[in-house]
Amino acid sequence: MKEILIIEDDVSIAEIERDFLEMSGFKVTLETDGKKGMERALSGSFNLVLLDLMLPGKDGYELCKLIRAKTDIPVLIVSARSDDNDKVRGLGLGADDYIAKPFSPNELLARVKAHIAQYERLKAGTGKEKNNTEIITGNMRINHKTHQVFVSGREINLKNKEYELLYFLASNPETLFSKEQLYEKIWGQDVYGDLNTVIVHINRIREKIEKNPSEPEHIVTVWGSGYRFKPH
Repeated sequence: MKEILIIEDDVSIAEIERDFLEMSGFKVTLETDGKKGMERALSGSFNLVLLDLMLPGKDGYELCKLIRAKTDIPVLIVSARSDDNDKVRGLGLGADDYIAKPFSPNELLARVKAHIAQYERLKAGTGKEKNNTEIITGNMRINHKTHQVFVSGREINLKNKEYELLYFLASNPETLFSKEQLYEKIWGQDVYGDLNTVIVHINRIREKIEKNPSEPEHIVTVWGSGYRFKPH
């Protein structure tokens, strides 16, 4: 049984999330305080965290950063803050997705299932991609067997979705993908969310692998169309 931690101070919303997830076969732990939620997240063996931003004790931004520094499990922000700046900040701190309140319980469930499935697939290294153990292009080497990325011999620390997005693009060089296609591939075909998620992750990858992120050499923007990976 998959275990989910909900850190949410609005008890009515937390109970809706808990009840719906439990009816779908998940084991759910609920914390309403930021500090206690952080302690629980770092001490438990959870498969995913649902995280509110406005919390007593520690706010969700700080929690996201601390959780991400210790574990790579999916973290989904669920917040009434729907401003793009809040979304970009949350994703920039390592969150895997951002769900705005009010939300559909079916959408929440779909995203939870998609993120857990993607995480497990990435960790297991299963599927057709398994045979393609290494990609070498220019000064970058991607070892898919170990999920390591090296640039000029230096290992680059990528989060789960960052790695998966980079590997997918590098596995399909010179192929143009729209933001919608990338979202469906990396975040799950049955989940339709904010396409800013793709943009933020692309920018984070560029900051880590490109000599000059503002003039990328590997992940190229095709204005009005999407992105493509340029091999060297």
